[in-house]
Amino acid sequence: MNGGAITVMAWQNNNLNSLAKFAAGLVLPAVVLTIWVLGAQFALWNSYVIPPPAAVLQTLEHLLTSGLLLQHIGVSLYRVFAGFTLALLFAFPLGILLGMQARWNPFVGPSLEMLRHIPPLAALPMLILWFGIGELPKLLIVVLATFFPIFLNTLHGVNNCDKKWLEVARSFQLSHWQVFCRIILPAALPSVLVGMRLGLGYSWRALVGAELIAAASGIGYMILDAEQLSRPDIIVIGILTIGIVGTVIDGLFFRLTARLIPWQAAMEVDYGRG
Repeated sequence: MNGGAITVMAWQNNNLNSLAKFAAGLVLPAVVLTIWVLGAQFALWNSYVIPPPAAVLQTLEHLLTSGLLLQHIGVSLYRVFAGFTLALLFAFPLGILLGMQARWNPFVGPSLEMLRHIPPLAALPMLILWFGIGELPKLLIVVLATFFPIFLNTLHGVNNCDKKWLEVARSFQLSHWQVFCRIILPAALPSVLVGMRLGLGYSWRALVGAELIAAASGIGYMILDAEQLSRPDIIVIGILTIGIVGTVIDGLFFRLTARLIPWQAAMEVDYGRG
């Protein structure tokens, strides 16, 4: 058997494995959907509390054709990625700095450790008092939720850089910038990307929580508005949208990570990907 045939067989086996895993991941949603349909069909519960799938699909069609759902998703995604970018601009350099200059840790470490244990939403009333109910408080909530996963994983990656590599760099008399670019950054990159992936998940959840409290648009606001209007069908759509959009964001970032550091992605235990 030649090398080309072996490559084709390996590609086919990989596709079959991916399809099998995808099919396995659909089992639980299929069971839940079946129970939901049968429960609505035989009136096992109050349709006001749990609306039937047909009503949810009809409402979903209306929200999509009117563009309202996509509008709320777009607003929430803008807030997430804007806040995530701001957090990355602060957390990544600080993690690198404290990792390379450990003498600064006693001065800022205790304060950062205290702030790490404060839930971002706990700061929302104060942020609203300071900045009103505009976009800034919600962006700051995303920054607070995203900062520590990126910072701590960056710090961990720098601190766990192989000391033998640094000794080799000193023996070759490399500059600090060369040591950072050629040794520290590549060694810390897997941890940094893990922190960014965690930060994206935290930022999405924190933002929706902030929108439930103080917002005039976004997925969280749509759910709150539906609750006040007694529209459980819209609430169900909002909840499912949060899960689907969050899964898509995480999946896209996972694929990006797999391209940047494929050796790390191969070792990750990732639900649904093996």
